[in-house]
Amino acid sequence: MQAFTIYASGVIWGFHVGDMLYQLFFFAILLFLVRKFAWGPVMNMMKKREEYVANEIEAAEQSRLEAEKAAKEANEQLKQTKLEAQKMIEDAKNAGVKQEQDIIESARQEAERIKKAAQEEIQNEKEKALQALQDQVASLSVLIASKVIEKELSAQDQEKLINEYIKEVGEER
Repeated sequence: MQAFTIYASGVIWGFHVGDMLYQLFFFAILLFLVRKFAWGPVMNMMKKREEYVANEIEAAEQSRLEAEKAAKEANEQLKQTKLEAQKMIEDAKNAGVKQEQDIIESARQEAERIKKAAQEEIQNEKEKALQALQDQVASLSVLIASKVIEKELSAQDQEKLINEYIKEVGEER
């Protein structure tokens, strides 16, 4: 077996040295041209892309911070709204209790007024009844006196007359 052999005609291990130098020369020119004309724009484009991505990341971070801030503000506003609603409910309860107390007080005053009016009416009726009784007593007294004048009464007749008078007064009540 024969591995690689070196030939004296410019071939090393099966490679032609002239072709290699020729390709190396054109590769260096291609590298120079790529570096001059393509590498700069590609690097600029990559740098712009990097800046764009960095800006997008920064904008996303800024948006996230703003969203967090807005969420905190919304939570604070929600808490404030809940407190206001709770205060309104408490005020409504207090107003209801006050209105209930006012109604009870008004009803108590009305009941007191009705009670006083009833007591006054009872007193008036009592006075009327006493006046009527006095009138009847007076008329009975006049009647008794006229009967006494008509005839002289004995003690027994007077007692009988008084008992009849008391009996009549009791029946008329």
